[in-house]
Amino acid sequence: QLQASGGGLVQSGGSLRLSCAASGFTLGYYAIGWFRQAPGKGREGVSCVSRGGGGTYYADSVKGRFTISRDDVKKTVYLQMSSLKPEDTAVYYCATGPFASDVNLCVRGGKYWGQGTLVTVSS
Repeated sequence: QLQASGGGLVQSGGSLRLSCAASGFTLGYYAIGWFRQAPGKGREGVSCVSRGGGGTYYADSVKGRFTISRDDVKKTVYLQMSSLKPEDTAVYYCATGPFASDVNLCVRGGKYWGQGTLVTVSS
């Protein structure tokens, strides 16, 4: 099970930190990451981190503004979002499995999904 939290309403230029807590399985086996879906748009892989944390993937739209990190002891992944823009408004989901690679996860999608947390950036 994946439980995402930390979404909310923020002004353009602001920051938020999303968290995703995993339970019921060994998170350390897999890459884990964040995806988002804006109204009327398809799902986008935002950022993923590989098994072990040695590799990270960022969508071009968030490079330099978002930072992903994982804590396998706490079984939690974080997404620090800074310099937020209105176009970052979306429901953010965390996902994991079955890949170990950050790129594979973000490009192909995960096997296990959290429930989503809404991020709204006002202009």
